[in-house]
Amino acid sequence: MKRISALSISVLAIASAFCALASLSSCVREKGQGQLDTIAIRSGSVELVVELARTPEEQQTGLMHRTALADGRGMLFVYESDRRMAFWMKNTLIPLSIAFIGSDGVIREIRDMEPRSEATIEATRYARYALEVPQGWFSRAGLGVGDRFVFPPGFPGP
Repeated sequence: MKRISALSISVLAIASAFCALASLSSCVREKGQGQLDTIAIRSGSVELVVELARTPEEQQTGLMHRTALADGRGMLFVYESDRRMAFWMKNTLIPLSIAFIGSDGVIREIRDMEPRSEATIEATRYARYALEVPQGWFSRAGLGVGDRFVFPPGFPGP
């Protein structure tokens, strides 16, 4: 009889631990999102590894609550077609630069954004992608309006 009780207590303890971890995981998701799928994109000899924000939920959360983003890393917001875009920095803790990029991969506009700002940054031209990187990365990489990113074969895919 004692063995069954000890086994029951062990199972209950393990189940409680899993519940606590699941609860913690959902809190982390509410505060920010973990790393998303990544791809490497190129412009000339410059390579950038980007997380893909494809769903409305991923796009809404973006880089919120992150405390760092390394040079050479970014987040690419992927839309179905070219459109007018607007972004803000609510709950985003790091300074970013954003490039609005057309379906052809060409950078149409680059803007700097300040942490925690609720001011709207609107693209003045239509774009299919928005690329967020650490503030100043485009100039450090020697990239500007008119430069073209090359995406992996089959991108954006389903």
